[in-house]
Formats: sequence, C-alpha cells, structure tokens
Amino acid sequence: MTNLFTTESKQIPITKKMVKEAYRKVNSNKGSAGVDEESLEKFQENLLGNLYKIWNRMSSGSYFPQPVKEVVIPKAGGGERKLGIPTISDRIAQEVVKTYLEPRMEAIFSDNSYGYRANRSAHNALEKVRKNVRRYSWVVDMDIKTFFDEVNHELLLKAIDKHVPEKWAKMYIVRWLECPIQTSKGELIQKKGEGTPQGGVISPLLANLFLHYVLDKWLEKEYPQLSFVRYADDVIVHCYSESQSLEVLNAIKNRLEKCKLRLSEQKTKIVHCQAYNRTRHKNYPKKFDFLGFTFKPRPKATKEGRMFLGYDCEISQKSQTRIIQKWKDLKFHKQSNIVIQDIANKLHLQTIGIARYYGYFKVWTLQRLFRNLENRLAKWVRNKYKAMKSSYSKAYKWLKSIRISYPTLFYHWQLFKTV
Repeated sequence: MTNLFTTESKQIPITKKMVKEAYRKVNSNKGSAGVDEESLEKFQENLLGNLYKIWNRMSSGSYFPQPVKEVVIPKAGGGERKLGIPTISDRIAQEVVKTYLEPRMEAIFSDNSYGYRANRSAHNALEKVRKNVRRYSWVVDMDIKTFFDEVNHELLLKAIDKHVPEKWAKMYIVRWLECPIQTSKGELIQKKGEGTPQGGVISPLLANLFLHYVLDKWLEKEYPQLSFVRYADDVIVHCYSESQSLEVLNAIKNRLEKCKLRLSEQKTKIVHCQAYNRTRHKNYPKKFDFLGFTFKPRPKATKEGRMFLGYDCEISQKSQTRIIQKWKDLKFHKQSNIVIQDIANKLHLQTIGIARYYGYFKVWTLQRLFRNLENRLAKWVRNKYKAMKSSYSKAYKWLKSIRISYPTLFYHWQLFKTV
C-alpha cells in the first residue's frame, strides 16, 4: 500500500503531499460523516488507500463529489439552520483546492473582512467595532437573509474567473457548487444556480470572495469616509449621522438586490450608539448584537473615578441563555451518585472556552452568568447530601469550604473572589 502513494505522474498539478496535508487539516477539525456514513475512524482504517484514491481521481480530472448531507440544527435565536455536510473524501478534496487558492485570495481581501481568514479572529473584528462606536454615532446592523443558500453561481464564477486561471480548479469548484443535497428522507435536491453549502470546507472562501466584490470593494469605493466590519455574512457599517445611515442602508439594499441577495427586514436595523456626549434619539434602538456580544450604552469610569455613559460590549443575553441551557441539559444537579470532581471535569474545558471568548475584554461581565452555574452546583449539593436538602445557605457554605480547600477545582473560582 505504501508503494501506491509514492509515485507522481498526472496531468493536473495536485501532488500527494497536498492531499496528505489536506487530510491532516480535515482530521484536526473532526466532524461527522456524510451521505456515505463513513466516519473519520472508518476512513482511517484504509488511510493510504483512501488518500491514494482521492489523489488519483483529482489529479486525472475524474473526481466527482458525492451528494451533500443535509443536517438541520436549531439557531440560538430561534428557527433552524441547514448545514451541508460533505463526505470525508470530499472534505479532503475541497481542502486541497482551498489551500491551493487561499494565499492569492488573502492577498486581495479587504482589511475590513475578518471571518474565516488566517491570523484574524472574532475578537479582532469586535475590537474594531469597539473602536468605531467611539468615533461614529450610528450603526447599520445588517442581516443578509439565507446568504449561503442564495449565493448566485453566475456572479460567483465571474469573481472566480478573475483570480483562478487554472481550468482544473474551476472545474472542481463548479462540481461542488452543482452537487445535489440529500435530505434526511433520502431525497435529492438539485441546485438551481445558487447556494454554497454552509458546512463545506471551501464554502467560507467562496463566500468571502463573493462578498469581497458584492460588498467590501463597493463600500470602500462608494463610502470611503465610513468604516465597516464584516465577519462572513455578519456586517456592521458605521455612520456619522442619522441621514447618512438611512442613505447607506438604502444603497446597500439596492446593491444586494442587484447581486441577487436580500436583507432581512426583521433583523436589519439602524442603531444610535447613545453615549454621554451624543444627542438622544428616541426613535432608534440603542443596542445591537455582533458575534455573541451586545453593544449598548454602559456606565464607565475615568482614571479619576468619575462615572459617565459610554458605549461598549458584553456577552449578549442570547449567548447567556444558550450557555445556561447547555448547563441545564447536563443535568448534573440531579446526579447524586457522582462527586464534585466529576462535575468539575465535565465543565472544565467548556468554562475555559466561555471565559476566554466572552471575558476577553472584561471578565467581570461574566459574573452574573457564572452565578447561575454556582446556583446549579448548590442544587447538586442539596440533592447529594440529606443534611443540606432543605437549606440553600448550607449548600453555599459547603461549596465555600470546598473552594477554600481546592481554589482551582472550577475555572470560574479562579476568576472571581466571590460569585
């Protein structure tokens, strides 16, 4: 088997090394099986043979993807999101082309674009918005309706033509775009010239390229005096005045319609970033959500300790509700047969992730959230020990004694003196 994967001689310049590297990336990202029900573990049972098959087909032009598996997941704010999960082999094939094209795309992408890009993060995007709301009083909070489902293939391929002269790369992109979706009932849904599956490895790169021309370059040309932040299809445009924000919103709406996209009327809004030095505007919302945070008027203090009304972000209510629901779903407070170390082990990585993401700017804003977790721990204590069943105060006292003896047992105990 090893010999199969050592010779190179094909018409398309895809090397075995490219396929191996693509596999390593896909393997590190994990993920579920596609329509063939082949998991990563199953794929690895014949790893070299499977990788050779991908290379052999891709490098000869005979590679064709299987249908994409439709998976429906609930949205944090209600409703459903449809994901398209390719097979393991197709994910590796997409990763080959994505890795090949990404450097040239990165060279042309806007500095205002942050999503799914190397060396750029959600925190970078949030930091830019934090700086902008101090300078600009108004925000256009955009929501593009079902973006990944409505990306127009004809327009996308025009953008691809500008940067992808290789016919073989474009051929595979077209095959992925035209790949049908298989529902949970086994029905095949054929594409109708639009959509790139949310869940495909190459979809974020294609989406960024599409919005680079539809929005980024257009905004930079038409409104060079303004600032905007785009994270995938989440877009925040900063304006100086009410009239300017109304003009920009209308212009964006027209631009998107020309490019076969739509704004969500319910979710798109103009926001006034109310602060101590700005005139009040009662007819507009004062807050907006972005990447799991809520930007809103907040009391702040000067170096001398004087309080004033500023404008900043903290974890959103939607994010808190989602996290609390995850804690509820664990149902550890009902498990009287376990010890407190078991609960700490279950929560350890999750609480570190929550604190590092949502506490990135100000960790104290998470105190109320972790108080909810402390309440759930107290419930567990009451169910575990009969002597404390009727008394929350005894349960909290017991937790306090454990905290004194083992201050690093729970990650949030290390963040706050009291919760």
